[in-house]
Amino acid sequence: MKRYALTILATLVAASPVFAAGDQAPDSGAGKPEGYRVVHGWPELPEGRVLGAVSGVGVDTQGKVFVFHRNERRWPATDKLETTPIAGATVTVFDPNSGKVLAEWGQNTFAMPHGLTIDFNDNVWLTDVALHQVYKYTRDGELLLTLGERGVSGNDGTHFNRPTDVAVAPDGSVFVSDGYRNTRVIKFSADGKFVSQWGEPGNGPGEFNVPHGIAMDSAGHIYVADRENDRVQVFDAAGHFLAQWKDGAIGRPYGIAIAPNGTALIADGGEQPDNPPDRSGLGILKLDGTIIERIGRWGNYDGQFLIAHDVAVAQDGTVYVGDITGGRVQKFVNTSNQR
Repeated sequence: MKRYALTILATLVAASPVFAAGDQAPDSGAGKPEGYRVVHGWPELPEGRVLGAVSGVGVDTQGKVFVFHRNERRWPATDKLETTPIAGATVTVFDPNSGKVLAEWGQNTFAMPHGLTIDFNDNVWLTDVALHQVYKYTRDGELLLTLGERGVSGNDGTHFNRPTDVAVAPDGSVFVSDGYRNTRVIKFSADGKFVSQWGEPGNGPGEFNVPHGIAMDSAGHIYVADRENDRVQVFDAAGHFLAQWKDGAIGRPYGIAIAPNGTALIADGGEQPDNPPDRSGLGILKLDGTIIERIGRWGNYDGQFLIAHDVAVAQDGTVYVGDITGGRVQKFVNTSNQR
């Protein structure tokens, strides 16, 4: 289960060489092959306005940034999730350049927001772990499709148990990481019909312990952030196991995105019961699992994260990271694109 209470410890985690790269100044990166720097002052919220716990982030084809957050709702210490709708807006849309708010929607709809994915047609897919549902919206907030039964958990082809994230194929096929309780991936057709599933509890190939994030590359491979097993697993679209990534630069993967340049970006929440919390960051890898670099570190300054929960990449390579405990989204640009 998620633990959002942070315990500040004085002991530091011993770092591997790739960890050390992330332990530089918050917006460092100059001189690296794939350096990133944080954009200070982005986004620009209205006076007195704050985001709730940011659980999901995505970018549409126009570069607009969609943030899924919990407004005033908090994950309870009892782990008993409230199902009454959050009164305020839970989806906030930002201009990629100015960082100003362009739109907000999702009022009186969601109970515990989690994953956000934008597909090839700019549809917005959202998951709610309290309501056990997956939703497909237009980017203007019009509901197109609902999967699952509101407030009812289950493990068959029409129910979820705290679904976490969605990946969508070019043909419209939908892959759902389901999630906290069911430890499986489910595939649906474009019109929401159950197709297949794979996964069971465990730490072997094809087994999961909280499949928390999911993404697809251009070859149709599925990448699952197997959070409590501290790894990413790679599958083909039929669910056949291909590989796993397990490394210090990955840490405890909460979210994953595949960039247009064919790299994987992994949000390391860093939260583990047997380690200090000061390891959150972002790992950048080739799709064969080779580490390119790690950026960011634990903290609340720009370029740092308390718990990096989700990551999204724009077509121009700009990276956005949602920090669930920090209650914010940050923008990073690739300095190699500016030379």
